[in-house]
Amino acid sequence: MEAAHADAGGHSAAGGSHDEHEDHESLKTFGFWIFLITDCILFGTLFATYIVLRGNTNGGPTAEELFQMPGIIASTFILLTSSFTSGLAVLAMNRGSVKGLIGWLIVTALLGASFITLEITEFVHMVQAENATIGTSAFLSAFYTLVGTHGLHVSLGLVWMIGLMIQLSRHGITTVTKRKVNVISLYWHFLDVVWIFVFTIVYMMGVM
Repeated sequence: MEAAHADAGGHSAAGGSHDEHEDHESLKTFGFWIFLITDCILFGTLFATYIVLRGNTNGGPTAEELFQMPGIIASTFILLTSSFTSGLAVLAMNRGSVKGLIGWLIVTALLGASFITLEITEFVHMVQAENATIGTSAFLSAFYTLVGTHGLHVSLGLVWMIGLMIQLSRHGITTVTKRKVNVISLYWHFLDVVWIFVFTIVYMMGVM
């Protein structure tokens, strides 16, 4: 009777620990949603600033003179494809395939790195060939701040993704790594949505 009572108590303690762990994971996911909301406010402010300042070129080069749409369209296609591959990574995780999950995360990271490379190439060309620096005009200050902030977010996402792949290779798919994969996938989709606004408001409206 005492043993049965002890078992019931042990089971109850284990159940309590499990519930506490799930609550902890839910709290972290909630914290990430708060982070995304603050990021929405940040990008909303940067977009509003850019829209106000985009006509203030101070005699410097305009958006139409600077933007090279073929490269920008290519980088857009690459980033949107990476969002698709991050979704495939989540599907592989749900199937319990660690190899498939890490494989699709590697593809996603390579596409993200390609996007950053194209963005840096664009910035270098604008500075070296067009002498369009961040201090040339209010338009360029707003442009570099907005697009650069998005690029910084993508770069941080790459570092985060690499760290997660290392953790997955060591521990496999656990409750913790599953939550982290879902969060990084959500973060990546968020960056893609922000980029669609950048592509439309900054680049498309800039050359029209």
